[in-house]
Amino acid sequence: MKRERNEGIWDFEHGLLPLGGGQDLILGLDGGTTSTVCVCMPMFPFTDGCLPPDPPPVLARAVAGCSNHNSVGETAAKETLESVMADALLTSGSTRSAVRAVCLAVSGVNHPTDQQRILSWLRAIFPNDVKCFVHNDAVAAMASGTMGKLHGCVLIAGTGTIAYGYTEDGREARASGAGPVLGDWGSGYGIAAMALTSVIRAYDGRGPQTMLTSRILHELELSSPDELIGWTYADPSWARIAALVPVVVSCAEAGDEVANGILLDAVQELASSIKAVVCRLGLCGKDGKGSCPLVMVGGVLQANRKWDIGKEVISCISKEFPGMLPIRPKVEPAVGAALLAWNVLKKQS
Repeated sequence: MKRERNEGIWDFEHGLLPLGGGQDLILGLDGGTTSTVCVCMPMFPFTDGCLPPDPPPVLARAVAGCSNHNSVGETAAKETLESVMADALLTSGSTRSAVRAVCLAVSGVNHPTDQQRILSWLRAIFPNDVKCFVHNDAVAAMASGTMGKLHGCVLIAGTGTIAYGYTEDGREARASGAGPVLGDWGSGYGIAAMALTSVIRAYDGRGPQTMLTSRILHELELSSPDELIGWTYADPSWARIAALVPVVVSCAEAGDEVANGILLDAVQELASSIKAVVCRLGLCGKDGKGSCPLVMVGGVLQANRKWDIGKEVISCISKEFPGMLPIRPKVEPAVGAALLAWNVLKKQS
C-alpha cells in the first residue's frame, strides 16, 4: 500500500501539544475478522519484581472494522489498522512521537512472510526508535489472560477459531485457524454454517426437521428456506454468517436435537484443537497430568448461557488433561497486546 493513501489521518498531529506531560505510550492492537481494537496504555516503570498494574490503565480506546487481510484484502486491512491506531492516539491527546512500542496482534497473520510484510509496513509509519511487534491475534488473547506472559495454551472461538500454545523456552504451536474454507469447525462461522446447511437439508428432505428453520427464517426476515441461498451468497462474509450463533444456541436450549448436535460437534472440535497443541508442546508433561494455563477468549465461549460451550469444552479437555487451569481474561486482548510489548521492553531494559 502506498504510504500517501492514508497520510491524511495523521493531520491531527500538526501543532498538537501532547497531554499528560508528554508521557511515553504503548499501543496494543487486537485485529479480528469482526472488529479491530486499539488501546493506548502509559508506560509503567521497570523495577525488579515489578508487575503491571491490575487492571492496567488505558488512556484511550478506538474500534474499527475487520483487519484480517484474508477476509477484506491487504489494502483495506492496512487502512483499518492505521486508522484505528491514529484514532487511539487522537483520543489520548498524543502523537506518534510519544509512542515507545506498538504491538499488533492480527488474525490472518499465519506465516513469517505475513508477519514480516506487516512489520515492514508498520515500521514505515512510526519513528525509527519505536519497537514494533506483529503477531497472530491468538498471542494477544493469551497475553490478556497471563498479563503479558507467553506460556500455556489459548483457545479463541469467535467468528473464527484457533488454538495456540507457548512453552517457557519459546517453542510454539497452533491448531485450526485456517479459515472457513479449510475447516474452522467449532468457530462461530462453523456453527452457523452447519445450522444453515441443516435447514437446507431439512427443506430438501435429506435431513431431519429442525426448529432452526423457523428461528433462522424469523431472524433473517425470510419466508422460505430457499431464500437462504440468495441471502447467503449476497454477502457471504464470515462475521455475517457467524452472527447466527445465538439462534443455534437458543434452539439447542429449547431441546432441538439438530442444534444440540451441532454444538456438541463444535465442543469436540474445539477440544481437539487444544489437545493437538498441548500434545505437540508437552504443556501438561509426558503423562498429561501437569498444570498449564488455558486462556479462553471469544464470543462462542461466553459463559452466560444455559448451553455453555466454553464450560463443555473445559469439561471435555479436563478428562484428558486434569491439570489444565482455565482462565477467562479480565482485560481485552488489545490490552494483552500492550502488556506483551511492555514485558518485552522490560526484558530488554
